[in-house]
Amino acid sequence: MSVRPRKKIEANVSLNKAYQVILSPLVTEKSTQMSEHNKIVFSVPLSASKFDVKSSIEKIFSVKVKSVNTILLKGKLKRFKGVLGKRSDTKKAIVTLAPGNSIDLSVGV
Repeated sequence: MSVRPRKKIEANVSLNKAYQVILSPLVTEKSTQMSEHNKIVFSVPLSASKFDVKSSIEKIFSVKVKSVNTILLKGKLKRFKGVLGKRSDTKKAIVTLAPGNSIDLSVGV
């Protein structure tokens, strides 16, 4: 039984598209603790894939990304003054950087 090698997909993301994929970094107490382990959390659009996030981070910050985990947060139903409303769905991406790489979020992009 032979194993077929994986196809190599090249990252062909322009800089404008990269800035549309990465909306903003999320700076919370938990994400600050994760940054000590070389993990950084970003807010991304619902349509963004892991591959889009990886290539965008590598293009914007010039770092090597080890892995990307995404979390889809469903919006809650809330009442405000008796009116039922719904928070919007959001998506977060947890980016693990390769050893020796780092991103300083305090400087700004």
